[in-house]
Amino acid sequence: MLRDQLRGTGVALVTPFTADNMVDFNALEKLLDFVIRDGVEYIVSLGTTGETPTLSMEEKTAILHCTYAKVNGMVPVVVGIGGNDTRHVIEEMETLPLEKAIAILSASPYYSKPSQEGLYAHYKALASATSKPVILYNIPSRTGRNINASTVLRLATEVDNISGIKEASGDMAQCMEILRDKPADFLVVSGDDALALPQIACGMEGIISVAANCFTKKFSEMVRFCLKGDFKTAKILNDSLIDAYVLLFSENNPAGVKAVLSELGIISNYLRLPLVPLSEQMHSKLKEYLSAMK
Repeated sequence: MLRDQLRGTGVALVTPFTADNMVDFNALEKLLDFVIRDGVEYIVSLGTTGETPTLSMEEKTAILHCTYAKVNGMVPVVVGIGGNDTRHVIEEMETLPLEKAIAILSASPYYSKPSQEGLYAHYKALASATSKPVILYNIPSRTGRNINASTVLRLATEVDNISGIKEASGDMAQCMEILRDKPADFLVVSGDDALALPQIACGMEGIISVAANCFTKKFSEMVRFCLKGDFKTAKILNDSLIDAYVLLFSENNPAGVKAVLSELGIISNYLRLPLVPLSEQMHSKLKEYLSAMK
């Protein structure tokens, strides 16, 4: 079951760029080595943390081929494919190389603010267009529309290959309602680094994380302790990361995590417009935090 295969920490991988604004495939391979070595359970390629709205189809295809080749079956790969044009999302699903992907993660439509019936119809159409399991991604702070618990549960029970959800609404009551009423084999993971510990305590199977790009070992260990029910040890690790969660998202995502990865010497600190690197002030605070961690 997908619940067993994707239990633990998935990393929403950033896309490294070069100074001339090209995808840095050497840095991508280096980053994949780093996160796999330090213990993530799976990779999420082409998630929104990877700045996918700025990537061409050719770049997305090349990133997937590079990722599959480097991962080489060591951990599962989930592919992010989302957008606010259902037809276009389906075209991407039909075009991108997905043979080696274990599932598709699809953020709900942004800006359009569809009704709950529109969200249901959108995801049903996506699921009908693929044989891959589809994982919903609910992040209303970015999309402008919440996928209500009732809609999630309807999709989970009525559409065969709607197989899970990355829940980043921040609404603990909604999360607990989904966890209480979902089908037994429906995967529920956190989409909020700062809430992973309490959400796993409520029954989630792990997280798809931004922080796992750079604080990989400590964050992944924290999640594993949570899943074993050792929340005392997990809390010690999580407490040491609380300031990191704030700093990583202080200005935009993935500027914070790219700043840390550049300090670690894994990637260069380049983003594509409209995103820009962290301000000097916030970058200095991150450097102070990293120095204190050593």
